[in-house]
Amino acid sequence: MNESNFKGKEALQYEAGSGNSVICSLCNHRCHIKDQKFGKCGVRENQGGRLFARTYARVSAEAIDPIEKKPLNHFLPGTYSYSLGSIGCNFSCSHCQNWHISQPDHIERMLQMIPPEEAVKRARSHNCASISWTYNEPTLWYEYTRDIGALAHHENLKTIYVTNGYMTEDALNNLAPVLDAWRVDLKSFSEKFYQTICKAHLQPVLDTTLRAKELGLHIETVTLIIPGLNDSMEEMGKLIDWVITNLGPDTPMHFTRFHPDFHMTERSATPIKTLEKIYELARNKGLMYPYLGNVGGHKYEHTYCPKCGKIVINREGYSVNTDNLDKARCANCNEPIHIVA
Repeated sequence: MNESNFKGKEALQYEAGSGNSVICSLCNHRCHIKDQKFGKCGVRENQGGRLFARTYARVSAEAIDPIEKKPLNHFLPGTYSYSLGSIGCNFSCSHCQNWHISQPDHIERMLQMIPPEEAVKRARSHNCASISWTYNEPTLWYEYTRDIGALAHHENLKTIYVTNGYMTEDALNNLAPVLDAWRVDLKSFSEKFYQTICKAHLQPVLDTTLRAKELGLHIETVTLIIPGLNDSMEEMGKLIDWVITNLGPDTPMHFTRFHPDFHMTERSATPIKTLEKIYELARNKGLMYPYLGNVGGHKYEHTYCPKCGKIVINREGYSVNTDNLDKARCANCNEPIHIVA
């Protein structure tokens, strides 16, 4: 792979349009892209009537992360994940906390080349149990993640998408054989929020996440609670109800604290009392595993047995103690705890 003249890899999810245009079918924007132009994501380019993934194997960020940092609390708890990110996004969130890589001014900035074989080699050398595609939207890395995923499974490594969930169901169907976990942002349960804040739509996220459940992927959701925008108990109640009905009451839901960033610096951080009310609402509705995030040291970071109420996974920051977990069961009452160990 010659970095100096690399123009990307031909995309898998597109079809020819009129003239030299192409229609991308990777995400639910389904961009009609003219010759020599990019899709909304800024990284998939029409080159003479063929669509190319310009960031294939181009990495902006590489780290060895605790799995809980994704956050994933019920997928290989206490292990490390080899984490990779690139640039670009198919959303335009006003509050993006990784805006410097999600909204780049050109493709080549701060990128190194890591071929799929090298990525898997590095994951194994650092004794990681999984590979995560994260930091920016991994859907845009579709071809790269598929290639890594096949190699990773051969080496008994699990694979994770940390995603906004806007991938098309067709693309997910083709990706699912090499994917294990779908950690999805459910940013709101309001179409208006998605249109005005993210420049996208809600229903495709729900549809693709439901499809991920049908395909057998491990699912955990994250909702960043923004004061005055998506923090009403009515909206959160509807979101929780949707998850319980469609994904199951054993689906871990993370409600995380907002801090001002990017184009949304005028709002204050989320009051912890608001997060606690949402947590209690979720428990009262029958959700088995709600969590609070971005509130270090809070008691609602722990995993509690849904039957006896004892802590089965104790978390102090990213330090995890599973002594009260016995082969995916509560050591106190023997209740099954829904985790992938």
